Amino acid sequence: MKRYFFHIGYNGHNYRGWQRQSIAVNIQEVVETTLSQILKTNITAVGCGRTDAQVHASQFFFHADIKEQWDYDLLFRINKILPDDIAVFEIIPVTDLAHARFDATQRTYDYFIHTYKDPFLGNLSSFYLERNLNLDKMRSATALLLRYNDYGGLCKTPSSYRTTICNVTTAGLYSDASGDKLRFQISANRFLARMIRIVVAKLLEIGRGDLSLEEFEDYLISRKTPKIIEPAYPQGLYLSKVVYPYLDIPSRTEFSPFFIHATDRWLPV
Repeated sequence: MKRYFFHIGYNGHNYRGWQRQSIAVNIQEVVETTLSQILKTNITAVGCGRTDAQVHASQFFFHADIKEQWDYDLLFRINKILPDDIAVFEIIPVTDLAHARFDATQRTYDYFIHTYKDPFLGNLSSFYLERNLNLDKMRSATALLLRYNDYGGLCKTPSSYRTTICNVTTAGLYSDASGDKLRFQISANRFLARMIRIVVAKLLEIGRGDLSLEEFEDYLISRKTPKIIEPAYPQGLYLSKVVYPYLDIPSRTEFSPFFIHATDRWLPV
């Protein structure tokens, strides 16, 4: 038996997230079914995390144990059978103890917003019809995320966790030159349920003037969950980078037209 990491990416619009469940189509079920069909044996895929329904991943890893070595181009075959919205980029042999979920030391998420109606971005970014967002205040709120490490006040179900400590290492808010498209990026060792989408929703409230910086910071200080806690839309969220002590691969973001990292297109705000 040999363990492999599968480096994949997916558009999550048509799926109820990564995790297998009986009532809806999910990424895990699709990749397990495809691999089992090709290898003619039951394959279990252990993912690096759980993405919510309609959330995307430009980089995601799962591990699988495969008994027999194949003598054909497995990467070609699996991509031939998988639907167009799921792609396998690499198949990487690892040690038998390597674990796609528990060994990850850092995860990075990107959240994209467009503030005008665009028929080509509907499933790749979250549409919020906004005018004159205060980007400076949103940037100041983003900077506060680096000062605290307990996110119990910005989590949907804090009581379900043994600890709500998350060590955030980077957080930034970026805009294109026109200010019509925003990208929020955050990296940490772990994240809580709906945490990123809740943070983005609060940043938008700050940008509109509906929430003050002091009120936002109080969530981080007091760790009290807001009375109204409505996460931002799921389709703007991407798991974009996963780092391991033994594996740090650039994400294949060139496959998505909305992932533009060039400095002349995305500017800090």
